[in-house]
Amino acid sequence: MSRPQAPRGTRDLLPAARAGFGHLESVARDLTARYGYQPIETPLFEQAEVFERGVGAVTDVVEKELFRVQAGRGDTERERWALRPEPTAGIVRAYVQHGMQTLPQPVKLTLTGPMFRYDRPQAGRYRQFWQFDVEAIGDAGPAIDAEIIELATRFYAEAGLTGVELRLNSIGDRACRPTYIEALRAYFTPLADDLPELERTRLATSPLRLLDSKDAQMQPLIAAAPIITDHLCDACAMHFAGLRRHLDAVGVAYRLEPRLVRGLDYYTRTTFEFYPPERDGQQDALGGGGRYDGLVELLGGKPTPGIGFGLGLDRVLLALERQGTPPIEAPRVAVVVVGADPADTVTRFRLATRLRAGGIAARAELGERKLGRQLEGAARDGAHLAVICGSELDDGQVQLRDLEAGTQRLVALDDLVREVERTQRQHRHGPDAQ
Repeated sequence: MSRPQAPRGTRDLLPAARAGFGHLESVARDLTARYGYQPIETPLFEQAEVFERGVGAVTDVVEKELFRVQAGRGDTERERWALRPEPTAGIVRAYVQHGMQTLPQPVKLTLTGPMFRYDRPQAGRYRQFWQFDVEAIGDAGPAIDAEIIELATRFYAEAGLTGVELRLNSIGDRACRPTYIEALRAYFTPLADDLPELERTRLATSPLRLLDSKDAQMQPLIAAAPIITDHLCDACAMHFAGLRRHLDAVGVAYRLEPRLVRGLDYYTRTTFEFYPPERDGQQDALGGGGRYDGLVELLGGKPTPGIGFGLGLDRVLLALERQGTPPIEAPRVAVVVVGADPADTVTRFRLATRLRAGGIAARAELGERKLGRQLEGAARDGAHLAVICGSELDDGQVQLRDLEAGTQRLVALDDLVREVERTQRQHRHGPDAQ
């Protein structure tokens, strides 16, 4: 039997890669707390209709990419389930289910975690991928759109990614979009024989999605298609102008992209995407989002506006790598406890436990190796200090060695945590640190 491998389109996050994800999660957690967004967790799988109704039954996500889950055999387990392809529909389902409309609005929520799409694997596009998601539900004004977008731009900046381009559009609402869709249908219908088979189907079922086509053959046709911002009603035009005014006020740069519609049915009015520098293909987007004023109602709630984004963490790490940013290193222990008696693992274990209880990152040498080998292992770990258990233990003392400076001194066991903390402060801030 061959050795098992990770499923195609997935990968194991080994410690070095996981450290990068952990850094981005930390940036996201700190940032959303500053902006007043509260964390939420939703199940990794939902009833399939949550995505079919919310994302759209004729979208790529549902038609071709939805990971469907085989339920159990019992009579009560015959629901149709699917792994979440994106977080918004599940968060909105939770908003409706738990009566969050009774809370002060808008309800500001954030989630970071894995999503799943059965898509063709390629660089930066996995079947299990991680997203940082932010949602604001219950505010229809353009100012909240600007806050969401500014938060996303700040995330990229604080993650260390430079030159990210924001592309911005409005796709109208129920009042004005039908007129535009008819103009789009009138434009593409005479060209139907020249369209790829998939796009001919979209022309009949969802003409707006023709603008989201990734087929190279479609790009010249899309470039000459009617522009949606020429068909906005007064309310949508005012909303879009208000959004741009707020972004201008805080210096958020953007590029107007009138053919940006994104691929999910729930979007209305504001849509936006982020691209790394010198990357222009649709598959290169780092993330994006938009307004979804009809989604709460679609999932059983009262009409409620909302807006949010999902930013791909996998793609951010790839972009940082292309940019030449040094990878985030996995955390290392600060102290390794070693001993002159290779067999006395109990003492080393006990002292490491004392250090950890005092808030110190410590590892005990639990193998029965000679002291020299133990110290070599501590150096390879990148530890700053080694606590050496020797004959001084009889007097309640240990040796504290600075592995970088090559110096050591006797320290009382009762003072060990305090002395380690003091030495670490000096190590970080110089010899004059108090």
